[in-house]
Amino acid sequence: MSVRRILKVDTDLPVLKQISKPVKAVDEKLRLLMDDMLETMYAAPGIGLAAVQVGEPVRVIVMDIAQREAPDGGPGKREPRFFVNPQILSASDETLPYEEGCLSVPDVFDEVERPARVRLRYMNYQGETIEEDAEGLYAVCIQHEIDHLNGVLFIDHLSRLKRDRAVSKVKKAAKAEAL
Repeated sequence: MSVRRILKVDTDLPVLKQISKPVKAVDEKLRLLMDDMLETMYAAPGIGLAAVQVGEPVRVIVMDIAQREAPDGGPGKREPRFFVNPQILSASDETLPYEEGCLSVPDVFDEVERPARVRLRYMNYQGETIEEDAEGLYAVCIQHEIDHLNGVLFIDHLSRLKRDRAVSKVKKAAKAEAL
């Protein structure tokens, strides 16, 4: 396993805007990608990562929201999840505003309103097809990551002014880091 470079909105937007291709089968090569993605996500640190964010435009997501939900506010135990070819089958009319951030848009956080509950279908790490309901942070995170697979960033849900400010902030931070 290895930590990969996470693409950023300031330098890698054309890649991040690509629509990811479906995966034909879960095999050893794909599992190695998912393992790398998980290590990259933990190192960042983050709670979700789409394959396109590490330059692989395939429909794969890794996620671990357990560490964010520890009762004492500290890191929870790791409970990694793997989603291959995830699809949202249905979404609730009720929405949930949630302050989101993104590893590809570092240090930018803003409120996005999404359906509060979704029903999804995906293949897991073993290639088994799973269908289940998601709500709360799980619903927010899976929708955010599926957006990545469709070439959509969370800042695309914001006003043009907020989106432009977010990109400027990332560019400014990258320049300061380069000095």
